[in-house]
Amino acid sequence: MYDIKQWRHIFKLDPAKAISDHDLDAICMSNTDAIMIGGTDDVTEDNVIQLMSRVRRYPLPLALEISNLESIMPGFDFYFVPTVLNSTEVRFHNGLLHRALKQYGHMINFDELVFEGYVVLNPESKVSQYTRAITSLQTEDIEAYAQMANDVYHLPVLYLEYSGVYGNPEDVLAAKQYTTETQLFYGGGINSLARAQEMSAIADTIIVGNVIYEDIKQALKTTKIKEKAQ
Repeated sequence: MYDIKQWRHIFKLDPAKAISDHDLDAICMSNTDAIMIGGTDDVTEDNVIQLMSRVRRYPLPLALEISNLESIMPGFDFYFVPTVLNSTEVRFHNGLLHRALKQYGHMINFDELVFEGYVVLNPESKVSQYTRAITSLQTEDIEAYAQMANDVYHLPVLYLEYSGVYGNPEDVLAAKQYTTETQLFYGGGINSLARAQEMSAIADTIIVGNVIYEDIKQALKTTKIKEKAQ
């Protein structure tokens, strides 16, 4: 069984975006720790299963980050269920999980389920607008969400999601100081090795997504953060 605590680098693939076989092969044969499939809009059963079948040929962990119930299917090693801590709507806190348990609770292997606390921090992002997240947060707010995830909810993962823009390392460090048990994920704007190195020195795990579709060479360079650790 894979141990997500050991993951330092994850490539996140959007099933709604096209990726060539050549680029997918490069991503899946790289030094990344895992592949995560997930997105905000246009995530369907068809495009998830198509991307899953292409990635499944490679010997590395594969996770589905659930954005809707229609795209859930067997075949993944892990299922990440987001709870958007700074959303103004309860359905993005536990509504999706509640519906999933009603529909699939009798067949879920809970060793594969990861409840993932999200703090969405880019007001211009699709996920921010979709979840109606309050993104005008001070450092103290981020610290409080980190305490909430770590000490109150005991969540396995807290994900600081900047979705396409590069975040403030000081805010990530503030969250890290409070996540003594919860694994801290960082995602957003990592489009170079330098940014990957900066954020991986703070967060437990970095998520690299958009740059895959913008500059595959820069995306692959981000995996070099693991070389010193090995």
